[in-house]
Amino acid sequence: LICSSSPKIMVISVIRSAVLIQNWYRFRMARIEMRRRYSLSIFQSIEYADEQDQLQVCNLQFFLYHSLDRESWTLLFQIDVPDSYYGPRLSFPLTINDANALLHAFKSEQLLHARYVLQLLYETRRVLKEMPNITRISTSYSKEITVCGDLHGNLDDLLLIFYKNGLPSEQNPYIFNGDFVDRGKNSMEILIILFAFLLIYPNNLHLNRGNHEDYIMNLRYGFTKEVSRKYKDHGDQILCLLQDVFSWLPLATIINNKILILHGGISDTTDLDFLNALERNKVKSLLQPPRSVRARQDQVKESIPTTRPSEKIANQNLILDILWSDPRSQRGCTPNKSRGGGCYFGPDVTAKLLKKYNLKMLIRSHEFKPEGYDISHNGKVITIFSASNYYEEGSNRGAYIKLNPELIPRFVQYQVSEHTQRVGTIESSALKSLREQIYAYKPELTSAFAQYDLNGTGRISVHDWAAAMESVLQLGLPWRMLRSQLVQMTPDGEVDFMSCFYDLKISQPVKEVQPALVETLCRYRKDLELIFNIIDKDHSGLISLEEFRHTWKLFTSHLGIDVTDESLGKLVLSIDYNKDGYIDFNEFLEAFHVVHRLERKANS
Repeated sequence: LICSSSPKIMVISVIRSAVLIQNWYRFRMARIEMRRRYSLSIFQSIEYADEQDQLQVCNLQFFLYHSLDRESWTLLFQIDVPDSYYGPRLSFPLTINDANALLHAFKSEQLLHARYVLQLLYETRRVLKEMPNITRISTSYSKEITVCGDLHGNLDDLLLIFYKNGLPSEQNPYIFNGDFVDRGKNSMEILIILFAFLLIYPNNLHLNRGNHEDYIMNLRYGFTKEVSRKYKDHGDQILCLLQDVFSWLPLATIINNKILILHGGISDTTDLDFLNALERNKVKSLLQPPRSVRARQDQVKESIPTTRPSEKIANQNLILDILWSDPRSQRGCTPNKSRGGGCYFGPDVTAKLLKKYNLKMLIRSHEFKPEGYDISHNGKVITIFSASNYYEEGSNRGAYIKLNPELIPRFVQYQVSEHTQRVGTIESSALKSLREQIYAYKPELTSAFAQYDLNGTGRISVHDWAAAMESVLQLGLPWRMLRSQLVQMTPDGEVDFMSCFYDLKISQPVKEVQPALVETLCRYRKDLELIFNIIDKDHSGLISLEEFRHTWKLFTSHLGIDVTDESLGKLVLSIDYNKDGYIDFNEFLEAFHVVHRLERKANS
């Protein structure tokens, strides 16, 4: 009997072991997925908070940019192309050979000469001027149409799309749905390629404007700096012409009168007929003046300059809604407080607009998606995002849509990295960004913690700590889940709230400067860099002490930051390291870089 039962016991033991292993594996995979999701949530929350900061200082940027005497762009024929230039030499009208030459050159990291860049932009503007605000196309002349989302300067993604899907042609039409520029390092190359194919196939390659085709956005998110770095002598002329080119980009595309494609989304006031009739080129930037109709309703006291006609404001808000809005599962239309502009629109808003214009579906971009695409509103809204590795290498896939003649979508995913999604690296990078955000708001957080710590013990409950973190940072993050990564716990289960600052410090402490000023500088590093780039017309990386002092006074006055002249004077003198009367702004930014404990160990 013992012998006959032994195999059964062994089988049961094996099954139990298999179940245990399976449960362990499922638990481990669930934890990895949880870490991946909260890491991406951190990245996205900080990105949206940064956009709110951009909207907060955009009026000052607008004023500074237009108060300076921007260099007018020179005639094309006054720019010589030297014999030593071995890059592509374009002749207009362009042919597919020119486009192939550009692709080959950019793969080899060559630059297109400024003379050809300006001529390409001039020709692109001429073609765009002839296009309507809403482009209407048909699948009757092709088997499929490809729709791509945000690229954000990631040239490798565009090259991979062309490799997998073929180059644009009469038989292979494309729609690129905005946000070609900013964040990535090859925005200029992407624009040149897309504009070249637009000139070659104006009826088969279609471009929609995104919220980053905006010169004020470009000042903050990298494109202006990229152009100035790559085209030192003619950067101002290129940027000046690009302002106009961006303003002439179409706002939406409709396929077969059934699918609406635009960058952001819609609102409960979106009117396609009005959108098609407005003068789109009059809106050079959406960040000046007001944010949206709903935002103005929430901020009744916000003043609107009387010199701006109401028609222009209406046009601007209509465009802002379609470039900045995001879908949500809840019904209705509310202000998009995460981004600070546009709205959240629900499935009822989508259904109403589709029914009004006899449409079948809305395709939009604008929003990071881990898999490169997302389907919402009962299949009526598709989000397509084509920039892979957006936050960190391995953080996400990119995707594009293939629409057949029946307008049935097929999704193609890709990732320009050989690595799989490395959750540990993504999580580490996300937490590093979050800790920097925490340090930048140290005074406000310390004050919020103190409101819960009535006895001055330095300890509060987890619930109170989470409430204080959200009340100050307003990132909408799962603070309880993140607690173990950010703070230390006391033996009795309370939070040592000051421990969230223990592992952080300024890389080069500035002596005799009030701590609040140091933390303020950390918080507004990006804004100061942006404003500095406006003032630094010769792109030397240097500004005089007086220019810096004047810039900081303008900036603090605009944001209502109280800094004494004495403290500012000490700061200015302390960062003029070689005492030559000028500030190297790269050194200044590095001085206020937040260093992490692990980073210090690695460098020691």
